[in-house]
Amino acid sequence: MAESNFIDYVKIYCASGHGGAGSSHLHRAKYVPKGGPDGGDGGRGGHIILRANHQFWTLIHLKYRKIVKASDGESGGAALSKGKQGADIYLDVPVGTVVKDADSGQTLFELVSDGEERILCRGGKGGLGNDNFKSATNQTPRYAQPGEEGEEGWFILELKVLADVGLVGFPNAGKSTLLASITSAKPKIANYPFTTLEPNLGIVRYRDDKSFVIADIPGIIEGAHEGKGIGLRFLRHIERNSVLLFMVSAEEEDVASQYRILLGELEQYNPELLAKDRLLAVTKCDIVDDKRMDEIEENLPEGVPYLFISSVSGMGIPELKDALWDMLSAPL
Repeated sequence: MAESNFIDYVKIYCASGHGGAGSSHLHRAKYVPKGGPDGGDGGRGGHIILRANHQFWTLIHLKYRKIVKASDGESGGAALSKGKQGADIYLDVPVGTVVKDADSGQTLFELVSDGEERILCRGGKGGLGNDNFKSATNQTPRYAQPGEEGEEGWFILELKVLADVGLVGFPNAGKSTLLASITSAKPKIANYPFTTLEPNLGIVRYRDDKSFVIADIPGIIEGAHEGKGIGLRFLRHIERNSVLLFMVSAEEEDVASQYRILLGELEQYNPELLAKDRLLAVTKCDIVDDKRMDEIEENLPEGVPYLFISSVSGMGIPELKDALWDMLSAPL
């Protein structure tokens, strides 16, 4: 099977440049045999900078770039000549990239807006030349500072998909079919579990040229918060969504129970997810009769807004768009 182009996790080694050494040069000229200090400062080492770029949607361009090393600053020279600064290296990453220290697992920062830049490894400062150390009591200092060392380490880059609405459901709940029916996205669709192995994004066109972004997240299984199945790999994508659309098939024997299991997986992964607006969509209602829908409705959890839909027949789809738009546009 061909390898996916969607890469949402990479581990890279980065090292910024060392600062250049300051110069301890003393001025010498034909008629100035004993000139004073004129050693210039060393140049700063190159930074390694991460830059959020909305044109990138995957980390695949960094998958095989395991080592990133910026250049060192040059040493200072005579006549107060300052050393050249080491070239900075910019790494473009998708908006929604989270950066962690690989050793401690600590989150260092997140890039959440297009064009945002953060220094991952700061270049070492250049050393001061001996001109900086002259004084009334030491008019010809013959020493200068060495440049500072740069920073280095292993880092983990994780992508969290940015979308307005995230689809949450067990495998084969109809998420990909819904995405294909209301957006121009072309997800893989088939009647077996785990058809979706990576998030798919689509833009939903709404009234008066409005739109919102919806993400089809790979299906949850029980124990996903513990890393079972594709587990944590997809649960982090849900953190970025403003609204969660829970999807349970009308074919399920107990729709309410399935919903509670989904909710429980999210709660055990990150309790803050329960604070997000959520809507329950009972899918595939074109293959059940009205009696079955009445039975499902009687047993649904109280206080949870719900809709009966069919992506194939179009049943409930306009109402679903209205409900999602109302949630997204509601004042905070």
